[in-house]
Amino acid sequence: MAGWTSDSDDSDKFEWDNDGVAEPSSAPAMRNFDSPGPSTLGSNEWINGEVLPTSLIERYVVMGFPKEMVMKSIKEIGHSDADALLELLLTYKALDDDDAGGNNHSTSGCILPVVEDDDDLDFENWDGDDDAGGRESSSDDSGYEIDDYLSSDFLREMSERDEKIKSLVNMGFSEDEANEAIIRCGVDADICVLVDSVSASRVAEDCHSRNLSDHQVTDRCFNSFGGRKKARLMEESRKKRKRYGGGGQGNRPSLDGSDEDSMPLPNPMVGFNLPGYSGPSVTRMLSKLDTGPPFFYYENVARAPKGEWAKISRNLFDIQPEFVDSLHLCAAARKRGYIHNLPIENRSPLLPLPPKTIFEAFPHYKKWWPSWDTRTHLNCLQTCVASAKLTDRIQRALVSSSNPPTKSVQKYVMDECKKWNLVWVGKNKVAPLEPDEMEYILGFPRDHTRGVGKTQRYKSLGNSFQVDTVAYHLSVLRRMFPNGVRVLSLFTGIGGGEVALHKLGIHMRVVVSVEIGEASKKIFKSWWDQTQTGTLIEITDVKSLTNDRVASFISQFGGFDLVIGGSPCNNLAGSNRHHRDGLEGKHSALFYDYVRILNFVKSAMGGRRM
Repeated sequence: MAGWTSDSDDSDKFEWDNDGVAEPSSAPAMRNFDSPGPSTLGSNEWINGEVLPTSLIERYVVMGFPKEMVMKSIKEIGHSDADALLELLLTYKALDDDDAGGNNHSTSGCILPVVEDDDDLDFENWDGDDDAGGRESSSDDSGYEIDDYLSSDFLREMSERDEKIKSLVNMGFSEDEANEAIIRCGVDADICVLVDSVSASRVAEDCHSRNLSDHQVTDRCFNSFGGRKKARLMEESRKKRKRYGGGGQGNRPSLDGSDEDSMPLPNPMVGFNLPGYSGPSVTRMLSKLDTGPPFFYYENVARAPKGEWAKISRNLFDIQPEFVDSLHLCAAARKRGYIHNLPIENRSPLLPLPPKTIFEAFPHYKKWWPSWDTRTHLNCLQTCVASAKLTDRIQRALVSSSNPPTKSVQKYVMDECKKWNLVWVGKNKVAPLEPDEMEYILGFPRDHTRGVGKTQRYKSLGNSFQVDTVAYHLSVLRRMFPNGVRVLSLFTGIGGGEVALHKLGIHMRVVVSVEIGEASKKIFKSWWDQTQTGTLIEITDVKSLTNDRVASFISQFGGFDLVIGGSPCNNLAGSNRHHRDGLEGKHSALFYDYVRILNFVKSAMGGRRM
C-alpha cells in the first residue's frame, strides 16, 4: 500500500513541489548592455540620429523582446538608464500580451516566455507523467523504438549545460532559474546573456506581482501603442479577471498580480477519496441542474499549463476537478485530473485489487534487480520506449564499471531507468516494458492491444485511461443502473472507460463511440465483439457529430446515461515542448467539442445548458 502522507516515492522525485511557479524576487543590478557580444541582427541601427551598437539591441532581443519593441522603447527614453528601459519594455510586453489575449493575435511574434512547470530533458527534473500523447516517436532499426538521442553531441551539450547551471547557481541564482534561462536562450548562449535573462525574468515576476493601475501605466505607453485601444483592452481584461476570479487569459499571469486561475495540485494526489485512504473526508455540493443523469466524466493530464484546469472547470459547470495519481492504485504513476458529476460516496474498487508495486506486478524481475535501484513504482507509462542502442550503452557502462558501480554510473543508469521505465531482465541488462506488461499495469485484459503494430500498441496504451482508477469513480453507477447504461463515448481510444464499466459488471446497452485513430478503433471494436452484446455505433470524427445527429441518437435510444471521454492532451502535456498551447492548441481544442456535445445532451434531456 502506498503511503498516504506524501508522494515521496521515486516517481515523485522528478516533479516540482511548487508546480513550476517561481517566487517573485527583486532583480539584481543589470550589466552594462553596451558590452560586446555575438551579433545576429546584422548592421547597426539608427535611432534619433544616433548609431546604436547592434549588441545593445541584441541584449534585449535574446531576452525575448521583439526587435521593434526594443527600438521603439529606446527611441522614447534612450538607453542610458538600463533599468528604466527594461521596465518600459516589460510594461509594453504586458500590454502586448493583453492585446494578444483579447484579440487572438499578437502584435509581435516573440514574447518573453515565463516557464511554468516546463519538464525539460534535465535528468534531475524529469517527470514523465505529462508525456501521454505529447511525444512523437520515431523509429530506428527495431521498427518501433524512439531514436537514441544520447549521442556524443548530446552528452557534450548536457555537460556544457551543467557547467552553466553550476556557474549561475554559484552566482546566487536558483537552479530552476538557471534551467529556465537556458531553455529561453539556448545552451550556446553566453553566460552574460543568461544572467540578463534571469534578471529580466525576475523583474517580470516583480512587475506582475505589483498592482498595475491606470496611473502606473503612463501616457507614453498608451500613445506609443494606440492609446484608446490599449485602455479598452486593459479594461476588458480587468472585467474578465473579475468575472472569472483570476487571470482572464489561461496560463498568462494577470496584470494585477492576482493568481486565482492557478489550481495547485494536491499532495498526495488522492482525489476526493481512494480505497483504504484514511485522510479527511471530502464533501461537495452540486446544484440540482448539474447532477445527473445524464452523468458526465472528463479526463486529462493533471500537469496542464497554468490556468488551463480553471478554464476546463469553467466550461464544465464550474465543477471542482478531482486530481488522482494512479500510483496509489497500481504500480505506475499516472497523474490525471477528472471533472465529473458522479456521486463521490459509496465508491468501491475493482476486486481483486491490482498490484501496487513493481515486484508485486512482476516478481520475476527481482532476481536481477540491483540493491542500488530503489524504485518501488514506475513513472507514467509513455507512448514510446527506449531504444536498443540506449539499453546497450547502459549495459556497457555497467560492465566496464566496478561492482557495485561507481556513483556516477549509478546516477546515469538510474536517470535512464526512471525516464524510460526500464526493468532489469538479466545481469547488467535493462529493457523497456512489453506491451502486455503495460496492459496489465493499466488494468486492461491481456492481449487487449494485440493485432496492431508494436508502435501503435505503445502509443495507444500511453494515451489510455488507467482502468482501475476510472472504475473506482464509475462504480457508483452499478446500483443506479441495474439494467445497463447508454453511453456516449467521446475520444474513446482503446476503450478504457468501457473496459472499466465491463469489469464493474455494468451492461452497456448502447455505446456511441467517437474515435479517429484507426488502430485504436480496431482494438476497441475487437474487444467489443468478443465481450459485449449491446449496440455499438462508431463515428470517426467528432466534428461530424453535429447537434442534429446527437438529437437523432437521443430520440432513437431515449437519451444517454453517461457522456465519457478525455480530449487529446497533445497541447497540454508538459513534454510537448513546441506545441504546448493549452486548450487553444490544434488537438486539445477538441475539448470544446466535448463541451458542445455535453451541453446539447443535457439540454435535450432537460438539464442545464450553459
